[in-house]
Amino acid sequence: MDRGNMYEGKNMALFEEEMDSNPMVSSLLNKLANYTNLTQGVVEHEADEDSKRKEVKVPRMGTFIGVYLPCLQNILGVILFLRLTWIVGTAGVLESFIIVFMCCACTMLTAISMSAIATNGVVPAGGSYYMISRSLGPEFGGAVGLCFYLGTTFAGAMYILGTIEILLTYISPSAAIFKAEEVGEETKAMLNNMRVYGTCIILLMAIVVFVGVKYVNKLALVFLACVILSIIAIYAGVIKTAFDPPDFPICLLGNRTLSKRSFDVCAKFTESNNETKTTTLWRLFCDSSLFNATCDDYFSLNNVTEIQGIPGIMSGVLTDNLWSAYSEKGSILEKKNQASVAGSEETKIGGLPYVFTDIMTYFTMLVGIYFPSVTGIMAGSNRSGDLKDAQKSIPTGTILAISTTSLIYLSCIVLFGACIEGVVLRDKFGEAVNGNLVVATLAWPSPWVIVIGSFFSTCGAGLQSLTGAPRLLQAIARDGIVPFIQVFGHGKANGEPTWALLLTAGICEIGILIASLDSVAPILSMFFLMCYMFVNLACAVQTLLRTPNWRPRFKYYHWTLSFLGMSLCLALMFICSWYYALIAMLIAGCIYKYIEYRGAEKEWGDGIRGLSLNAARYALLRVEDGPPHTKNWRPQLLVLLNLDNEQLVKHPRLLSFTSQLKAGKGLTIVGSVLQGVYLDKCTETQKAEENVKALMGVEKTKGFCQIVVSPNFRDGISYLIQSAGLGGMKHNTVLMAWPQSWKQTENRFSWKNFVDTVRETTAAQQALLVAKNIDLFPTNQERFTEGNIDVWWIVHDGGMLMLLPFLLRQHKVWRKCKMRIFTVAQMDDNSIQMKKDLQMFLYHLRLNAEVEVVEMFENDISAFTYEKTLMMEQRSQMLKQMQLSKNEREREAQLIHDRNTASHSTPAVKSSVAAAMPEKVQMTWTKEKFVAEKHKNKDLNVSGFKDIFNMKPNQTNVRRMHTAVKLNGVVLDKSQHAQLVLLNMPGPPKNRKGDENYMEFLEVLTEGLDRVLLVRGSGREVITIYS
Repeated sequence: MDRGNMYEGKNMALFEEEMDSNPMVSSLLNKLANYTNLTQGVVEHEADEDSKRKEVKVPRMGTFIGVYLPCLQNILGVILFLRLTWIVGTAGVLESFIIVFMCCACTMLTAISMSAIATNGVVPAGGSYYMISRSLGPEFGGAVGLCFYLGTTFAGAMYILGTIEILLTYISPSAAIFKAEEVGEETKAMLNNMRVYGTCIILLMAIVVFVGVKYVNKLALVFLACVILSIIAIYAGVIKTAFDPPDFPICLLGNRTLSKRSFDVCAKFTESNNETKTTTLWRLFCDSSLFNATCDDYFSLNNVTEIQGIPGIMSGVLTDNLWSAYSEKGSILEKKNQASVAGSEETKIGGLPYVFTDIMTYFTMLVGIYFPSVTGIMAGSNRSGDLKDAQKSIPTGTILAISTTSLIYLSCIVLFGACIEGVVLRDKFGEAVNGNLVVATLAWPSPWVIVIGSFFSTCGAGLQSLTGAPRLLQAIARDGIVPFIQVFGHGKANGEPTWALLLTAGICEIGILIASLDSVAPILSMFFLMCYMFVNLACAVQTLLRTPNWRPRFKYYHWTLSFLGMSLCLALMFICSWYYALIAMLIAGCIYKYIEYRGAEKEWGDGIRGLSLNAARYALLRVEDGPPHTKNWRPQLLVLLNLDNEQLVKHPRLLSFTSQLKAGKGLTIVGSVLQGVYLDKCTETQKAEENVKALMGVEKTKGFCQIVVSPNFRDGISYLIQSAGLGGMKHNTVLMAWPQSWKQTENRFSWKNFVDTVRETTAAQQALLVAKNIDLFPTNQERFTEGNIDVWWIVHDGGMLMLLPFLLRQHKVWRKCKMRIFTVAQMDDNSIQMKKDLQMFLYHLRLNAEVEVVEMFENDISAFTYEKTLMMEQRSQMLKQMQLSKNEREREAQLIHDRNTASHSTPAVKSSVAAAMPEKVQMTWTKEKFVAEKHKNKDLNVSGFKDIFNMKPNQTNVRRMHTAVKLNGVVLDKSQHAQLVLLNMPGPPKNRKGDENYMEFLEVLTEGLDRVLLVRGSGREVITIYS
């Protein structure tokens, strides 16, 4: 069916030609109604609207099941059960409250920012990575996405370590493979057990995840039930302590806590059958069981007492636990306000049944260990694809979950401090309470509720980390922004990320080999904090930029809250561990620069692009729309390129030279002109722009590309010179190549265009650089190991000649070249004084260069100069008189050029050449032309030719040619082997009739030199001796 029939009888005929690119509103709405979430990170949802999609179930999850419970399960975990009591005991209730409040405030502020981003349009399943990358761009997205991935992976390691700790310390201590053979080696043996069991569990979990994620998801509800039951058991236990505290006696020697693993009776003596006997405890401190045995000094001086480990909420123990009790590694747990007599300091305490601290404690370290217990706030946004109304559920569910967990943590701190004795709280592994989990001793109906519950919940959390992390890595890999991880985007036929799972298990193993939960926790704190920091930054940037697309449904956010959250995250990173923070930032920075360098060619409408535009606009408005101060002057280049019929650059070396001159500094605009009408040349313009940009990338020329379409080449260049740039960022220098074939080219106006460009740059007060023999100039890969850059300073035009070699020598191509400056002395000049003055001038300019003054004495104009001038004028005159066709004019010009060349070698045969010339001219005509010419006035024609060949050269032209020839001879003598020669470029004649002669003068001036840069200043000073 053709287009006409398709829209016949409809009201949309006016728009029918645009229907392919601009669909009707009805069809657009129809597509949106059929929207389905894609697998996370596979492709952009915008780009995949028309592709085939698998049918998925209609999302049915509400706020409670879809967001609230997953967040609750992810936030409450291993730290609550294994470390919170220890943190309360060590930091005291007040400082613990501060730690928890800071961390919870951080996650709450992040949740507010996240809610704003998550409700600003449809977020595909992918959580924080998608939110950050689409808000802050591919560089930040990739860096933070990988940090979030590493955080999730190390979280898996932490959960597995927690699982093993519960298993080996509280459930089955006899299962340990490594036993402590000597006193003090318990920690070492425990770490080795962690490593062995951890590796086994990782392998087991990886196999479970590989076989089927559906089993993990089915078990999620079981793990969640374990968490909730455990917390209910804790609160029930607290209530029970008010009227019936559990019986967990603690044995103290003086004020020192004793480990009950080694003895059963807390006394020095026991009485049985009216007989007093020493106990096991006596034998631990004395060298025999006899009463007169030699005992430990502290043991002899102090009594053994027994106190209740859980005195209950009504006991008033809270006042004792308000303040911190930080300690050094290996110190004994001592009860505050307990009387004791100090023994002799020489007594060895190693091997005695005291409870020792295993690590040194201080406030900032506890922050790092605690923070992982508030992570997990992204669980809801990660499931956005399964929600009935994600834009409503994510903010409500996440903020409610954080409020609930914050309340649980804060209340637990107060309740633990109010119910449990301080030495028990500080006893990390429960040695004083028969090796029980401290928080479990508080639980009702049995400590095993907490032990089993925490075991399964940590096990489940580890499984979920191993499930979620590979998918996140797969999403980043499939986005294609980090080239070296693209292999991890592949997986099984059903999309399961096999390779990503292997990498995740490998990184997880690193955490397991560290083996200490207290060492792993700060590492993942860093990565999560960095992720949260950038979520806050993304929200703040979008809000401040007032991007038109920033229209979140969640209204309860403000940029100040986001900045506060970002600052808090940054502060917490350095509070936890300043060196871990720096390492995490370095990793993120390296990934950022890598993505930027390897080029994520993604445009996601992100905030950083908007920020760059705002900053650029602000800077442009600040830059004065006028010439900068001489000290700040640098060549801001407009490079004029010629393109061939395929829209390819004719002289790529011009861009090489540009990058060598600029070294990435200042402004570079690369311009070119296409001849024609823009409507007809749209496609060619785009192709030309792509080709030029590609070459700029290859040559490492940092700048902008501007292609202009104009009815003729001459006007196009004029438009570029006038309008390129913006505001204060305009070019002040034009760089172009010398038209090598200006004598033979098909376009006979090429030299006219060149001369007009010279005039235009002068009129615009812009400097001009003309590179002659540009194809001989070095590429960026070449290196000159020796040689000179020779500057021929004939006239002063602002100091451009001095500045250019200095800039070139900053680049590695020219770095080893020496700079030489030549200036010309006339008859009246004192060449010795000139040399001294020039050396002093260069000294003040801080430029290192050899100086040489070349003396050019007045002498007679040579016959060769007359001959050269005459040939030049004859050719110019002849082309004006003879109205030849295009091809004939080319042949004629070539003939006279040949004659010119012949006269160069034999100037003495002038008269014979002149006599023979008319015949040669006629020989170049076609037969038809010759027949037609016979009917014209032959006498007039012949006399015209005679006038041409008998004319006398113009004296002004003779003098100019004399200068060119003479100067060329001097330059060749001194600089023929120089790597580059810089020359003052004389201006074009005011009388336009001599334009072609001007080209000849420049040709003669530079004849015989390999690489020449003709320099014409803008008329203002560009270099100064002042600081």
